[in-house]
Amino acid sequence: MDRKKVTIGELLQKKELGQKISMMTAYDYPTARLVDEAGIDTILVGDSLGMVVLGYDSTVPVTMDDMIHHCKAVCRAVKGSFVIGDMPFMSYQVSLEQAVQNAGRFIKEAGCDSVKLEGGSEVAPTVSAIVKAGIPVCAHIGLTPQTATMLSGFKVQGKDAESARKLVQSAKDLEQAGAFMVVMECIPDLLAARITKELKIPTIGIGGGKDCDGQVLVYHDVVGLFERFTPKFVKQYINLSPMIKEALVQYKNDLETGAFPGPEHTFSMSQEEAEKI
Repeated sequence: MDRKKVTIGELLQKKELGQKISMMTAYDYPTARLVDEAGIDTILVGDSLGMVVLGYDSTVPVTMDDMIHHCKAVCRAVKGSFVIGDMPFMSYQVSLEQAVQNAGRFIKEAGCDSVKLEGGSEVAPTVSAIVKAGIPVCAHIGLTPQTATMLSGFKVQGKDAESARKLVQSAKDLEQAGAFMVVMECIPDLLAARITKELKIPTIGIGGGKDCDGQVLVYHDVVGLFERFTPKFVKQYINLSPMIKEALVQYKNDLETGAFPGPEHTFSMSQEEAEKI
């Protein structure tokens, strides 16, 4: 039976009731179908696809066309999960007009329910412009991978009082601008807990501790399909890579020894018909 579509109102209600919000990334039809059928509340089609699907060293090279292509595939699979499309680097920084146009593509072309963009108080006007156009926005503060170079690499943010205060203010400014949810990446747990308490909108942690209103992880990390590195905040629930490799090696061996294809994999015809050819 098809799931009922998750709404923003239901996500807000979960925060009010103290119920945790689940979020998982997905980048293609079969993965999105599995995530949706598992009952996950929200699916993020993250620009992390640049690293885990497209093989880049960062998220920076990901284009709008890349994102729209993958978002379309995900949205075709999803029945109930709330789908968030990740706005890639330089798709919302040039102008408010460009930001609104690109956000609109996620909704109109791809079928997403909302968009996500990175940044603190400095992107609040952009969030406001997109929301005013009728497009829901999920914010993203803390470690922002698109601008990791400016942050001196992939490091925990908000560890000192001054930077922590800036993150608190950013969260409040983004809420004021109309964001319906905020992802907080790689910030200390006590800081994440404070922001969660002070905001009326849900917070989603990824390396933000257990007191966030919900959590998000990258699908490939959770199932063991990304082997380059494993962040501290990841819990791997299954390690599929060696299992898949073993299956592929067995296929190759079966092919070389003649064990595959067998009679059960073959379409046959009678010898009589064969002689008529």
